[in-house]
Amino acid sequence: MDELLKLLSEICPKVDFVKEKKLIDDGILDSFDIISIVNELNEHYDIEIDVDDLEPENFNSVEAMLELIHTLQNE
Repeated sequence: MDELLKLLSEICPKVDFVKEKKLIDDGILDSFDIISIVNELNEHYDIEIDVDDLEPENFNSVEAMLELIHTLQNE
């Protein structure tokens, strides 16, 4: 979790990823942020987030992103 939080804070330093639980629904992250996050997660965790994974519920919180990463790593 700490590793993911560090990575996310480097991409979007103004976002409080610990506190926010509706990053997409509340418009805190925009499409450019999501593209940057997806690219970094793919590279850093050696996963492939595809179009089917680009659901708001996968990116609304850091916990949801971590769950997505674990799911993709175990495929």
